Formats: sequence, C-alpha cells, structure tokens
Amino acid sequence: MTEPLIILCPLRSFSSVGCAMIGQHPETYGFPELNLFVADSVEEMLLYYLRQGRPQGLHGLLRTLAQLHDGVQTETSIFKVRAWLQKRMDWSTKKMFDYILERISPRIGVDKSPVTVMKPEFIERAYAMFPKANFLHLTRHPISAAKSIREYLKQMSEVRENLFKPMLKTSGTPKPLIKNALKETTFDPARLWLYTHSSIINFTSTLPVGQSMRLKGEDLLSEPDLYLPQIADWLSLRVDQEAIEAMKHPENSSYACRGPLGARGGNDLKFLDSPRLRSGKISELSLKSKTELDWALNRQSSQKIIHLAKQMGYQ
Repeated sequence: MTEPLIILCPLRSFSSVGCAMIGQHPETYGFPELNLFVADSVEEMLLYYLRQGRPQGLHGLLRTLAQLHDGVQTETSIFKVRAWLQKRMDWSTKKMFDYILERISPRIGVDKSPVTVMKPEFIERAYAMFPKANFLHLTRHPISAAKSIREYLKQMSEVRENLFKPMLKTSGTPKPLIKNALKETTFDPARLWLYTHSSIINFTSTLPVGQSMRLKGEDLLSEPDLYLPQIADWLSLRVDQEAIEAMKHPENSSYACRGPLGARGGNDLKFLDSPRLRSGKISELSLKSKTELDWALNRQSSQKIIHLAKQMGYQ
C-alpha cells in the first residue's frame, strides 16, 4: 500500500481542480473530500459533522466508497454505503483510510480535505496516521481567497436555508441540531487565511527536506505544463507526455460532477459544475492596494497577511 499525498490548504484554494489534476496521473487516484482527519473513529467523525450541521461533510467519503464498491455513484450505491458504514462505526478513521488506499493500490491516493487545516490537531492526526506521506501546501492570493470564501459562505447559507428550514415546519418541536445548523457562520475570511496558512507552514517546517512542497495554485493552473511534471517528479511518478496530458483533464475524474441524491457534493460546487481546466494566466491582485485590503480587520492583521503572502511568493 502506497503512502498518500495529502494536500493542505483552506477552502477555496483551487484544491478541487488541483487534486483532480494530480489524481488523473496514471499512477495516482484523486479522492473527493474524505474529511477523515477530524476524529479518531468513524463514529466520532459522523458525530462531528452531525453537530456541525454539515451532512455534506460526508459526501466525499460516501461517493468514494460507492465508486470503489460498485463502480458507480447512484442513489442505490450511496444507500448501500450508508448501511455499510453503520456496521463499521467502531472502525478507526485510520483503518477506514487504509481500507480505501488498499482498494486503489498500487496507485497513490490524493486527499484534499480543507477541514484538515482548520485545527492543528487535525493536521497532527493526519501526520500520525501517515508519517511518511507527502504533503503539498497549495496557496491562493489572500485577496482573491477572501473574496471567494465570502462567496462560499453566502452560498452555504442558502444551502442550509433550503435544507433545514423545511425540517422546522414538519417536526413537532424544533430540534437543537436543526437550529444549530441554521446558525450563520461568522468567521472572518482574512483571519481564516492567515491562521490556516500559518498552521500549515508551522507543520511543514518540521518535516524532512523533500517530504513537502509549496505551490501557488495560480501558477499550477496558469502553467500546468511547467508545474505538473515537477509534481510528478517530486512524487517519483512518470513524467512522460501521456501522463502529463492526462493530468490536464480533471474533468475525467469520477468525482468531477455532482453526485447522486444523498451525496451531491464532495468537492467545490463551482468545480463540480465546470471541471475543465481553463487556459490562460490567472491574474493576481496587488498587495499594495489599500482598497483591496479593506477586508482585513485592522492594520496589524493586514500587515501579518501581507508579510505571509510575500513569503509565499505574492507581490
């Protein structure tokens, strides 16, 4: 069983398309968001997403297991997977990940679960499970990332409204979990960007040379012919033209579309609706523009963000 590649980044960092690209190499397998590092056991993981009011947090795992078990993702295969999971609540999440990796062996599994970087303990759990894994730190310009995260929060608010409000009307007494799911998410995108990337750098700085790589998502998407061979070489994979060309077609992933009822997500919704790699250079906003930086909470956090962004190669 080959050690996985774990992509570390906050949400809206080009991770869905990046993971799908890397996962299209003939010697790899790109997963949707497995989200397994949030807990030690399958039962605890299920409870975590129940308490968070985020049933969609399980969609990637459900779709992966349905695809690996039945070769298709349908309402029926998702239903079967849910029943299969219920019988394995006592499994550790490490055992679950190992089971999935065994199903795709000898290919390298590629995981991109943004929730992993939300708490240092999640990153530490990932490393404890796979101390020999490779870690790719994927970045995005703080200004465009913050704007995209705001857009995501608005989108998720609408999803929660449509999903949970009807439940309040049909249930006799409103359930606390439903009320909790309807609460607005109030975290600040700029602080999230700063916190998560700082945590990732703190972690990767402790790894042996060569076990981690940092890459600007803008560079990967703007110049795939330059950076995809570098990633493949880093992972000791084939770098021939056929392999690199396959990586330029993320739309060929089994998870590059909306899933069936019961597991519609598993990746960024924008990617699911339009998974093809777009040609052309992705523009980067200037860090010198005070107007563009007005989303920062105060001068202190703004300066910290600018300093970290420059450290990661942004101007």
